[in-house]
Amino acid sequence: MKYVNQPMVKKDAMALVTGKPVYTDDIAPKDCLIVKVLRSPYAHALIEEIKTDAAMKVPGIACILTYKDVPQQRFTLAGQTYPEFSPYDRLILDQRVRFVGDGAAIVAGETEAAVDKALKLIKVKYKVLPAVLDFHKAKDNEILIHPEDNWEAKMPVGADNKRNLCAQKEESLGDVDALLKECKYVVDRTYHTKANQQTMMETFRAYTYLDHFGRLNVVASTQVPFHVRRILGRALGIGASKVRVIKPRIGGGFGAKQTAVCEMYPAIVTMKTGKPAKIVYSRYESQICSSPRHEMEVRVRLGADEKGILKAIDIHTLSNTGAYGEHGPTTVGLSGHKPLGLYRNTEAYRFSYEVVYTNQMSAGAYRGYGATQGIFAVESAVDELAHKMGMDPVVFREMNLSKEGCRFIGYDGSPWVTSCTLDKCLARAKEMIGWDEKYPRRDMGNGKVRAVGAAIAMQGSSIAKVDVGGASIKLGEDGSYTLGLGATDMGTGCDTILSQMAADVLETDFDNIVVFGVDTDISPYDSGSYASATTYITGMAVADACEQLRVKIKELGASMLETEPDQVEFDGKRVYKLNGEGEVSLEAVAAKGTSGNNTNLQASATRSSQISPPPFMAGIVEIEIDKETGALEILDYAAVVDCGTPVNPNLARVQTEGGLAQGIGMALYEDIQYNDRGQMRNNSFMQYKIPTRMDLKNIRVEFIPSYEKSHPFGAKSIGEMVINTPCPAIANAVYNAVGVRIREMPITSEKIAMALVNVNKTEN
Repeated sequence: MKYVNQPMVKKDAMALVTGKPVYTDDIAPKDCLIVKVLRSPYAHALIEEIKTDAAMKVPGIACILTYKDVPQQRFTLAGQTYPEFSPYDRLILDQRVRFVGDGAAIVAGETEAAVDKALKLIKVKYKVLPAVLDFHKAKDNEILIHPEDNWEAKMPVGADNKRNLCAQKEESLGDVDALLKECKYVVDRTYHTKANQQTMMETFRAYTYLDHFGRLNVVASTQVPFHVRRILGRALGIGASKVRVIKPRIGGGFGAKQTAVCEMYPAIVTMKTGKPAKIVYSRYESQICSSPRHEMEVRVRLGADEKGILKAIDIHTLSNTGAYGEHGPTTVGLSGHKPLGLYRNTEAYRFSYEVVYTNQMSAGAYRGYGATQGIFAVESAVDELAHKMGMDPVVFREMNLSKEGCRFIGYDGSPWVTSCTLDKCLARAKEMIGWDEKYPRRDMGNGKVRAVGAAIAMQGSSIAKVDVGGASIKLGEDGSYTLGLGATDMGTGCDTILSQMAADVLETDFDNIVVFGVDTDISPYDSGSYASATTYITGMAVADACEQLRVKIKELGASMLETEPDQVEFDGKRVYKLNGEGEVSLEAVAAKGTSGNNTNLQASATRSSQISPPPFMAGIVEIEIDKETGALEILDYAAVVDCGTPVNPNLARVQTEGGLAQGIGMALYEDIQYNDRGQMRNNSFMQYKIPTRMDLKNIRVEFIPSYEKSHPFGAKSIGEMVINTPCPAIANAVYNAVGVRIREMPITSEKIAMALVNVNKTEN
């Protein structure tokens, strides 16, 4: 391999560092109508009357739309493969508003000033209804979030809108309760994670226009162009064939843009007016009406025998999907399946869950997609179990963790572990941090104490038997290649790593591969950039397409040499006879492809997978706590990753560092809070804190590759899994430092200080 496993510079690096206009708002036409949404001030209400006459008189206003002006066919905004697991519970605008920030009217005008003025002049009479704000009380509450009769669940996920249930299920193996009774050591704990915002730099945005055929063209910052096409086709009642979606450069997504949060608003304006329209969410809107991580409460029961072998795991998850069900039935599954897959000795398990509607902002996809919440709970409980046994928690993990060739427990992808170096990752992380010297704590003699905490994690590589990757490759007349992708590069560098794979298969220079962005009219179908699918699934499609093109190049070259294809070889620069008696250059073959030729010098491929081989990682943190104030500082974080073959080690490292930063933010800083009226308090970066580089100090990343045989280059995913260790590792380190177990994220200094006060009171 010349390019795979090498730190190649990203394809779009120069465009980004030189400030080229590459993002959605950069390239939107200057004459676009400006679109904004009037948002509900109430958590739950019916619109009894809405007056727009005065607002329509504002100069420059093109249209104002209410629930009376939009189609009444329900849909989901979840960017998922059809038929979606998420229920059809949305309208573009609804008479019933279900959270503070829900849309009440759409205003479009020639200038932002005109639109802002018009928004203030719209008069809405609301009938305020009781709201469900506590997700513990949502199921079977007499207050229904979705009482409508045209609510629909396409898949049997246990949903029931008349019970405020978005999904529910139970699965098990063996008799968990009986086995737990037999175990010498048992813990039973409940953990809570709040909603978290993705806080990508580029907020939600899209612009729309009608082409000369009257088709709706949508240019959007989205991770799922093909799903957006289907969603808008249904929402607008025009069908997917009347919609074209184009994806420019994306300024971050982290799962937020796997939900079509904003595209429907300019789309309906363009359909109503025939004019181009655009919407750009403010940071305020991105905080109060977007698609954050699902709040979850996870109860974990673990049982181990006297030797320290983990025998039984029981997980129950209560998930808050908010006002709408986007990704509700699917995120919750990962809260159980991913932590269950970390341990190999389990003889019995049970995983049950309930996903409930509430009158809070709708949740969605966020890096980790439910695994983050579940792994925090289980990895915290594992430490609690180890402490109960008087065992080093790293030793406990070493005795029980998954290894290559072992069967997966409760995992719905691969039936066994096809590739894994998790044991080596944990050993190396332990060595990097100096675990044996530092565990459990060191008193620094100045009122501060230092401690270490560990966690392991895994994710998946695509959704087995569901996700589809697509790629096309074409030989240009100058001997260059054009790589067409349906996967979305959202800053991760997938255009780059897929070009590296193509260059190696075709034995050409990396710079000889030209990549074009996603356009649903011409790009091969791809499920989109989510579920850690791109490197694994789309990478296989790229390799397949390139192999097909190699065959065609050989066939045409052989005909030019007046011989049979099995008598020639292609080395990336020429097709030559095996007997050494003739050759033609790639440029000559390419030129022949444009004249008097019956061989199509392009190929496309589609790939799916029956398995989802997980990447693994170990993370160990060293912290320092001031015992008087509870102030916590991260001193060192050692992360060791098994992502199969790292296609681009530099990008893999950046992915890991970024995921750790987000996980640390979730663990220490990000604290979503609502008041008693359902209004979010954290509606800007003044209130919603995320870590800066100064807060992260020393993050060290290493790789111990495995080789995943199902992928042509031995690669697995990396994007999501790397966010999953900080929450439990830091929680475990806090306990090791001061003997306080905090089971709710985030772990703030106030929580530590107050817990220490309570401990001191108890001791006295």
